[in-house]
Amino acid sequence: MTAARDPGSTVAAVFRLEGARIIAGLSRTTRDVGLAEDSLQDAMVAAIEKWRTAGIPPNPAAWLTLEAKHRAIDRIRRAVSLDEKLGAVAHDERQRARADIDDGGHDFDLITEHEGIADDVLRLLFALCHPSLPRESRVALTLRLVGGLTPREIAHAYLVPERTVAQRILRGRRRLAADGFDAAVPAAAERQERLGGVLEVVYLIFTEGHAASVGDDWVRPELCLEALRLARMLTELVPTDAEVHGLAALLELQTSRLPARVDAGGAPVRLADQDRSRWDQLLIARGFRFLLHSRELAPVPGPYAIQAAIAAAHAHARTADDTDWRSIAELYGLLAHIAPSPVVTLNRAVAVGRADGAEAGLRVLDELADSPELADHHLLAAVRADLLRELGDAWAAAVELRRAASLAPNPRERELLAGRADMLAPDGDPADTLGG
Repeated sequence: MTAARDPGSTVAAVFRLEGARIIAGLSRTTRDVGLAEDSLQDAMVAAIEKWRTAGIPPNPAAWLTLEAKHRAIDRIRRAVSLDEKLGAVAHDERQRARADIDDGGHDFDLITEHEGIADDVLRLLFALCHPSLPRESRVALTLRLVGGLTPREIAHAYLVPERTVAQRILRGRRRLAADGFDAAVPAAAERQERLGGVLEVVYLIFTEGHAASVGDDWVRPELCLEALRLARMLTELVPTDAEVHGLAALLELQTSRLPARVDAGGAPVRLADQDRSRWDQLLIARGFRFLLHSRELAPVPGPYAIQAAIAAAHAHARTADDTDWRSIAELYGLLAHIAPSPVVTLNRAVAVGRADGAEAGLRVLDELADSPELADHHLLAAVRADLLRELGDAWAAAVELRRAASLAPNPRERELLAGRADMLAPDGDPADTLGG
C-alpha cells in the first residue's frame, strides 16, 4: 500500500482516466447504464474512506472496478429484478479475495486487453446514441458517462443552464431503463444512423479537453487523447465515411498543438504566441493523411472536414504571420453556411478581422448582438477586445477584456485575460491610454 498520495485526488484521477472503461464494462455485464454509473460512484466513496486508513492500493483502477462490481451485485440483490440480473453478474469477480487486491496482486488487474475494454467504450458510445433517445438527452448522457464531463462542463459546451443538462441526463437514464439497454455494437445500417451522434460526442469530449471550462488546468490532455483514440477507432470501424476521417484529421491536428498551449507554469499560451517548434509533427502528418483520405471519399467537405482544413491551414504556417487568414475566413464562411452556429460566427469574425481588417471583423461580430447563447460568454468579449485593439482603441479593448475575465469559467483563462487588460490600461483609466 502507498499512503503518501491523497485518496480524493487519486479517486478523481482514476475516474478521469478509467471511468469510461469501468462504466462501459459494467454496463455490458449488467445491461443497465444507470446501475453501472451509480455503482462506480458508490465505489469511489468507499475508496476515499478506506484508502485514508489502509492506504492507496498499487492498482487503484482495478480496486475501483472490482468494488463497483460488488456494489452492483448488492444493488441488484435489493432490486425487484433480482433473478434476471443477478445471474448476469454473479459469476464475476465476487469470489476473488479482497485481501489480495489490497496487497496489490497482479492477478486482479482488471484493466487488460483481453477483456476488450476499448471495445466496451465504443459499444457504450453507440448504445448511448440510440435514436430512441432525444438528441439533447443522448448527447448529455454520453458526455457524462463516456467523457466523464460534469453537468457544468456540458452546460458550458452547449451554452445552456446547468440545471437543464442535469434534467437531460436524468431523462436519458430513465428512458434507457424503460426501453432496455443494449451495449452491443449495432449492425452496419443502424451504426450509420447513430454515427452522427457518436461523432458529435467525440468532438465535444475533445473540445472540453482542449480548453477546459472548469478546474484549475487550462487543458485536460487525457480527454483529448481519449477522444483521439475513439476517432482513430472509428476510422477503422467505418472506413468509408468521409466525416469520420475529417474528425480524425481535426483531432490529430489540434492535438499536435497541446505541448505549446501552456507554458511551464501551466498558463495558457495564445495561438499567435505559441512556439511552433513544439507542435508534434507526427500528429500533423497523421492529420494531413486523414484529411486527404476524407477528400478522396467525398469531394464536398462536411463540417468536420472543413474544420480540419482550417486546422491544416494553421499547421502549414511556419509562423503566425505566415497564416493564410483569407483562406481560413473563406472556410469559416463555408462552415457557417452548412453548419451555422454562434461559435462559428465568432471564429469567422476573428478570421475576417485578420484577413480584411478589424472593422470588417466587427461587422461580422455584430451579427451576434442578439444571440442569447453568447450574451454572457467570455469569448464574445475577448474577440471584440482583440478587434478594438487592432483599431487602436486600447481602453475600450481593456474594458472588454475585463468583462471577458469576469465571465471566463476557467481560472487560468481569467488570469490571462485580466493580465492582457492590465497591459492595455494598467489603472483602468481611459485617460491613461488616450493621453498616450
